[in-house]
Amino acid sequence: MEAAVNENSEHPVDHDQDNMVPDSEVSNHEGSEPKHEFNVEEIRSILEVIATTGKFWHDWDKLKSMILFQLKQVLSEYPEANMPTEQQNASLGEAYPELLKRLDEALLCFVEGPPFTLQRLCEILLAARSIYPNPSKLALALEKNLLVTSTLTPCTDPYPQMTQMTQMTVESDKASEEAQLLANSVENGAEPLPMVDGDEVMAEVEEADIDDEMTIDMEALEEIVGPSEKNTTPTENS
Repeated sequence: MEAAVNENSEHPVDHDQDNMVPDSEVSNHEGSEPKHEFNVEEIRSILEVIATTGKFWHDWDKLKSMILFQLKQVLSEYPEANMPTEQQNASLGEAYPELLKRLDEALLCFVEGPPFTLQRLCEILLAARSIYPNPSKLALALEKNLLVTSTLTPCTDPYPQMTQMTQMTVESDKASEEAQLLANSVENGAEPLPMVDGDEVMAEVEEADIDDEMTIDMEALEEIVGPSEKNTTPTENS
């Protein structure tokens, strides 16, 4: 009984660790750095900042482990991940572990820094299920963005505050909606309408109003001046 008490005192239970993910579960590659622990919400928040800004502030080894964890989480959400190996081969053309290993190795090739497509990678991982119907299409999209050689360097600007992130997110969502509407119109065979600025429209309307007023004034002037000129024309008899 005493031994049990001592054991518990040496290894206290920390309930705050429920959402923490050991780095050993993220990546098992050889020569890995000392293990980190990540909060699932923290990982998503960091990836959202990168997806919005296109910049990164964290140590690349730690960030790489976060991306690998998010990748594993996203792939595990597809039904194919829980299929028997034979069904995975039939559906994906390979087993789920092989697909995961291939993507894992592709990302681990970047040692000095993340690929310059980091922003797009984060965008894909944050909304994979809504964009790609199956893991194969997701894997192709990720591999396409990993077939690069240029890398990014850490940003030295201050880390974005929540208000800045909210504004940038709204602008990003607006741009995405406009791009989606344009894509839908092209897909449906309709010619895309040119983007028109609201200020330009108002300027054109005001200009048209001015032209109309000038036309009316000129017509009124002609009506007034016309008879006057006739009345002041000298007659031959005078």
